[in-house]
Amino acid sequence: MESGIPLLGDNFPEMEVVTTHGTLNLPSDMAGKWFVLFSHPADYTPVCTTEFVAFQKRYAEFKAMNCELIGLSIDQVFSHIKWAEWIKENLDVEIEFPIIADDMGKVAAKLGMVHPGKGTNTVRAVFIADDKGKLRIMFYYPQELGRNMDEILRAVKGMQTSDANGVAIPAGWPNNELIGESVIIPPANNVKTAKERTGATDCYDWWFCHKKI
Repeated sequence: MESGIPLLGDNFPEMEVVTTHGTLNLPSDMAGKWFVLFSHPADYTPVCTTEFVAFQKRYAEFKAMNCELIGLSIDQVFSHIKWAEWIKENLDVEIEFPIIADDMGKVAAKLGMVHPGKGTNTVRAVFIADDKGKLRIMFYYPQELGRNMDEILRAVKGMQTSDANGVAIPAGWPNNELIGESVIIPPANNVKTAKERTGATDCYDWWFCHKKI
């Protein structure tokens, strides 16, 4: 079985998966859309339940960015369906995105989601792919730590902003301590541009300039 972690910029590995919404072919069924595929250790566990509620409460924000959510764990589809029903009945939150039933562990192995010392459960991995099926961001969290969905939202928005404007995104954007909601202009790559930028009001130096978009 092919195993390992793909690299940033790689094509998202092709796979056919069984989900709570039926069979999906990734990444082809997501063509033209960004998507976030995230794994959780197991259904009916407290931290995972808080994460699914948090993802669902932000689902409309992801969709507004042309981005879909896809969950995954090494559980059968029947378990996913019943767990989603439990969340609806007990927490009044309806999970609207599909959940992959990777009960044979093939997807987890292909994406490097099972780590040493954690048994057969998947860690809390996050894969963000763009609308061309390219893998752009990966996050890995231990089972003990729940994820921050606002950071995942920020990551998608930041990459889309970078792609659309040819800029880099500062720390904590759009609330950076130095430049607020501004973005970073690529450094000057010739002497003429460097001299033009030196002393400019929107530059700390020729290699550190920013702008609002």
